[in-house]
Amino acid sequence: MNLICYCLEITKKDEQDETYCVILRLECLASGQARQHKGEKKTMALPTVAIVGRPNVGKSTIFNRIAGERISIVEDTPGVTRDRIYTTSEWLNKKFAMIDTGGIEMADTPFMAQIKAQAEIAMDEADVIVFVVDGENGVTDADEYVAQILYKTDTPVILVVNKIDNPERRMEIFDFYSLGLGEPYPVSAVHGIGTGDVLDAIIDNLPVETEEENPDIIKFSLIGRPNVGKSSLINAILGEDRVIASPIAGTTRDAIDTNFTDAEGQEFTMIDTAGMRKRGKVYESTEKYSVMRAMRAIDRSDVVLMVLNAEEGIREYDKRIAGFAHEAGRGIIIVVNKWDAIEKDNKTLQKWEEKIRDEFQYLSYAPIIFVSAETKQRLNKLPDLIKSVSQAQNMRIPSAVLNDVIMDAIAINPTPTDKGRRLKIFYATQVAVKPPTFVVFVNEEELMHFSYARMLENQIRKAFVFEGTPIHLIARKRK
Repeated sequence: MNLICYCLEITKKDEQDETYCVILRLECLASGQARQHKGEKKTMALPTVAIVGRPNVGKSTIFNRIAGERISIVEDTPGVTRDRIYTTSEWLNKKFAMIDTGGIEMADTPFMAQIKAQAEIAMDEADVIVFVVDGENGVTDADEYVAQILYKTDTPVILVVNKIDNPERRMEIFDFYSLGLGEPYPVSAVHGIGTGDVLDAIIDNLPVETEEENPDIIKFSLIGRPNVGKSSLINAILGEDRVIASPIAGTTRDAIDTNFTDAEGQEFTMIDTAGMRKRGKVYESTEKYSVMRAMRAIDRSDVVLMVLNAEEGIREYDKRIAGFAHEAGRGIIIVVNKWDAIEKDNKTLQKWEEKIRDEFQYLSYAPIIFVSAETKQRLNKLPDLIKSVSQAQNMRIPSAVLNDVIMDAIAINPTPTDKGRRLKIFYATQVAVKPPTFVVFVNEEELMHFSYARMLENQIRKAFVFEGTPIHLIARKRK
């Protein structure tokens, strides 16, 4: 089972609205479906399953059970899950994204308002809603309140009654028919009983996708903090006002996929990451909202454009979100927007480059381009740069040539020793692209120190210039 999980920390200091805490955690539901404007061509994305329910009913336990590993923190205390947890899972050869929406804190906040916010976001964004209730406590007022809200949605709702730990307790599930959400599924998330039936129900209700993606199309996305100019860049690249742009942070409501072709006939799909305003409500710290959809866009992209604001400089959020793209193995281009808005001298560009390299040390391979959406400065260079990064992502190196480079590197820098044992490298081969991945066969895996692996990576980059893409080196013991 291929699993990708991201855990994003949420701190109490960011809670500025009385319902902010819950909505912040639940905004991850927005990562699922990039909603399309009418007339826009849809690019395939994984369907999203949202797990909702009141605190301490076992949402995280069910999430971990379906994921197949302990991702969410589980404790017998309401409100333990403070992170937004996101993973992809698979059942019957069908993949889907899954969201664990953390417990709803009841202290100092209106309980019903939080529940309503949870249900509304689930209704808006998820493809399937898994509504978890507690078989030990029976039907509560909170459960009924959520059910009433869920009546209004066309999204399939699967009612799961947790904590049915033995056959004798199965009779207790009949009370939950009163919620009017169809047949309840009895499960024991702790023991894994009944989760297969729930997964079958999820798969049965997922949207059917028949569209095949064209492998020749380069998919790229623009990520970055709200109000760095992502939408303005899209409009400037396309030469039309395709996306509503506003100086108010968080204006873009939906992610819009836009297809275009350059002068050489190369097709691109541009994925805009939406801001996180929901239903006209205004929340502070909108950066927190944009993380989950940015991660979603990263998952769907071949190349990621990390957009920085020249007026505001580099923020902690920029480094965090760029780290996700790096870990996901996507091609990365650092785009400094609003370059026309700052005063410059003959050393400004050099100072900016040095600052970026210092702050983003793990992105030493990423090209940097300084642009202006307002004046269209250097925007004409972006398509060619994206193409070159995409080519680097798909580059394959013949094993013979690769091993020559590895042997030259060993001659320059001999393999390390540990407690009298020396690392022996037998041969290397490329096993994957996007990103380029190399397996190095050695005598003992533990002798491959990360610093030596880094040296080998640098030598490979020096020989083949993998511009804009991370490369992965995996040490394997020769059988």
